[in-house]
Amino acid sequence: MTLSTITRYNREEVTTADEAETRRRTAESERLDCPECGGRLEVDSEHGETVCADCGLVVAEDEIDRGPEWRSLEGESADERRRVGAPTTRMMHDKGLSTNIGWENRDAFGKVLSGRQRAKMQRLRTWDERFRTRDSKERNLKQALGEIDRMGSALGLPKSVRETASVIYRRALVDGLLPGRSIEGIATAAVYAALRQAAIPRTIDEVGMVSRVDDQEFKRAYRYLVRELRLEVQPPDPEDYVPKFASELDVSEEVEARAHALLRRAKEVGAHSGKSPVGLAAAALYAGGLLTNEHLTQGAVSEVTNVSEVTIRNRYKELLAIQGDGPDTGSAPA
Repeated sequence: MTLSTITRYNREEVTTADEAETRRRTAESERLDCPECGGRLEVDSEHGETVCADCGLVVAEDEIDRGPEWRSLEGESADERRRVGAPTTRMMHDKGLSTNIGWENRDAFGKVLSGRQRAKMQRLRTWDERFRTRDSKERNLKQALGEIDRMGSALGLPKSVRETASVIYRRALVDGLLPGRSIEGIATAAVYAALRQAAIPRTIDEVGMVSRVDDQEFKRAYRYLVRELRLEVQPPDPEDYVPKFASELDVSEEVEARAHALLRRAKEVGAHSGKSPVGLAAAALYAGGLLTNEHLTQGAVSEVTNVSEVTIRNRYKELLAIQGDGPDTGSAPA
């Protein structure tokens, strides 16, 4: 019998023993009754034991803790305990997997580096940055994701929306949709598409204000991105904008409730089709103020919602007519 054959047999025996042990432990963990008194078993994850809730018998111990190893490493506070580094993220061009050379010119013992060592570390940082973005696609992605993060911070967007925008931009880059279009335009379009998918009330004008491209290029890039990537984007709901505008206008809950009721009635009869959802939300709030005798001018609503007073005037009359309340145009404050 050769050495390789003996080694193979030994490995098979070890594998068989491991499988038997695994089956035994699985059977014990799946057993719900105490073998002593028949009571209910509970798993104490803190101590790694399975105990009986009635008699206290320890059925299993030294279980594997599959959670994170929460400990405070040297030089870190107790509030910053962690086991490994940061998780991977789509918001970085390398998904956060690469290493970074710190900018503190100190060694592992905290001593300041000499001039020659500092120059050496600077050269290493330069080459490290070059290797992280070795081709044009990586440089493009790095610039675009930085732009997405900047706009997301300016708009106060949650991390999930920024991640979605990063995924949309990556898809556009892989599908070759960027030639002939600016990085900033596609990045802005990805942010707005992510907002629409998450149903977060941000108007296209708000996104355009934090963008570095003009509105025409941004809207053209958005339509192109949705069409080519076949993104599932639902039409914006006017009711999504009501809480945001109501908070900025500081109106009562009754006005906000009336605005929601007006918009729901308009959607039931299909009167919202083909109209700007932002304009409908602004008009609904103004109409809600009229119905509750709360002083709310068209100018104030127009300033907050960025909708013209003419649009507000036309839309609120339509909403009141659908609701069955005729507008009192003579006494409506402007």
